[in-house]
Amino acid sequence: MGKTRIATAKQTPILKTMLATGLLIGAASYALQVKAQDTITSHGISAFGDLKYPTDFAHFDYVNPDAPKGGEMIFRGVLASQTFDSLNPFILKGESAQGLGLLYDTLLTGSADEADAFYGLVAESIEYPEDRSWAIFNMRPEARFSDGEAITASDVVFSLNILKEKGHPAYRIQYEDIVSAEALSPHQVKFTFSEDAAKRDLPGEAGSIPILPEHYYQDRDFAESTMDFPVGSSMYEVEAANPGRSIKYCRVDDYWAADLPVNVGMGNFDCYTYEYFSDNTAAFEAFKVGEFFLHEENFAKIWATGYDFPALEKGWVIKEEIADGRPSGSQGFWINMRREKFSDPRVREAIGLMFNFEWSNETLFYGLYKRTDSFFENSPMQAEGVPTGEELEVLEKYRDQLPNSIFTEPAYVPPLNNPGRPTDRNAIRQASRLLDDAGWTIQDGVRKNSEGEMLTIELVDDNPSFERISNPFVENLKAIGIDARLNQVDPAQMQERQENFDYDMTPGNLRMSLSPSFELRSVYGSAGANANGTLNLSGIADPVVDALIEDVVASTTRASMEARVKALDRVLRSKHIWVPNWYGGTHRLAYWDIFGKPEIKPLYARGDSTWWIDQDKLDRLKAEGALR
Repeated sequence: MGKTRIATAKQTPILKTMLATGLLIGAASYALQVKAQDTITSHGISAFGDLKYPTDFAHFDYVNPDAPKGGEMIFRGVLASQTFDSLNPFILKGESAQGLGLLYDTLLTGSADEADAFYGLVAESIEYPEDRSWAIFNMRPEARFSDGEAITASDVVFSLNILKEKGHPAYRIQYEDIVSAEALSPHQVKFTFSEDAAKRDLPGEAGSIPILPEHYYQDRDFAESTMDFPVGSSMYEVEAANPGRSIKYCRVDDYWAADLPVNVGMGNFDCYTYEYFSDNTAAFEAFKVGEFFLHEENFAKIWATGYDFPALEKGWVIKEEIADGRPSGSQGFWINMRREKFSDPRVREAIGLMFNFEWSNETLFYGLYKRTDSFFENSPMQAEGVPTGEELEVLEKYRDQLPNSIFTEPAYVPPLNNPGRPTDRNAIRQASRLLDDAGWTIQDGVRKNSEGEMLTIELVDDNPSFERISNPFVENLKAIGIDARLNQVDPAQMQERQENFDYDMTPGNLRMSLSPSFELRSVYGSAGANANGTLNLSGIADPVVDALIEDVVASTTRASMEARVKALDRVLRSKHIWVPNWYGGTHRLAYWDIFGKPEIKPLYARGDSTWWIDQDKLDRLKAEGALR
């Protein structure tokens, strides 16, 4: 997608003068006009239905309001990056450090036990009409950046504009329906939304924009990566950054919002440290001796066989598997349809048939996984059987653009393979027929088209631990005459190649939202297909998919949204844009027994954001020589 310019409201010279002199007559008059309309004023907003927590709520149910503050959380985080070279997470350039989201507050913040609710953080309240065509946020005058400067409406306007103009391409897609942001007063900001847009989620989207300090960027180029410690708007700031080793965030002195209901019982650690390691083995060995405290295990073999080290046997480390209430993610090998050789869905289906999940699960994963077949796996948004009800009604609008099988056959599910051997003969026969029908026939022992071009596939990855999974898949592709190979690159090359879509296939795991909305445009929409750096890994650009995404965005009830996502899921699955892998549906956690935890785990989060250091436990482990 080319660069999109969207007009934004600017202060007129008269309003600038009024703001400078304190004569806010115009802004006050405007506010009176707004009040005269039929508006809703609330402490929060939900895409569907009512808010769980009332205006006077004291804290979220899943926190301990009396949790002590102090200590340090040290972990590897969730990414496998080996280093970083930037502290600017908002642009395409550079490899940004983990954890930078800790630095930035927003007007609203979510609740981890509601799927689509937002409550006031920097904003004390939100005003909006029933049609949600605009939203006004009344900001807390006490809000401060980490350098002590006040957070104002002007900063919010700046944040929207700079992210759309110079930020990562995904921001331009995500915020395209936010037409303007306008400072009505120093602590009141109005967002106006596109007249033709579905507006269900737009107030929440506007309220979730990270607030950046306008004054900080007056003499800095926002579009450049940098290792300068940024000024943030949240409770943490960068304390130390050592590329290739670690980054440390520590609490801002006298954080202004510490006692707000949305923050009570949260942020209990004085510091967070993200450790970096050269590979997964080095990281796991470091965890076993207490170099970091919390680890989520992503390797089934290690979970099944590797947790027999002394610290676990002595009870110093706890191994726990907890339910994950979110969609499990769409992990798979993504096929780059920007390349002509993958334009035929029969070719893509044939490729998918050659991944033998059943053998991989039994031989490599110790039977711990289930096969993924949906882009919204482990959720009520997953298509099943033949379409009925509202899902069918939505699909009927596009019947003349869809194959009849969408309406008469169950949603596509990969066939079962023989678990006894890596290569399934039935899959080979079926895939070979598909390739023959698509014009890729065996010539001189390899697949070629009528012009003599060879069907080649380069699977690009940067994770050596994945080789044991990828190599059998590659060998199966060779068995049907495809010239396939696995190309292991370093993390920097991997980032560049994914950002520029320079691959035939690449592994990826895209975690879907509980309430899918605008982000779908970047992941599966035409807008994200050719905008470098988006998560549209397959390059799908299809008018029916685009229309179904807009149907999802326009949903007015959760039941309707779920039915429309099912329709989208069904169509995406029929196009074979990926080779689906597997999911677990749980968090596999191992952690040193030094934490206190609330009685209630949040339904839609791992929960460690509500933990705290239990000093008695920590002292015991130190006394026993477990930790330094």
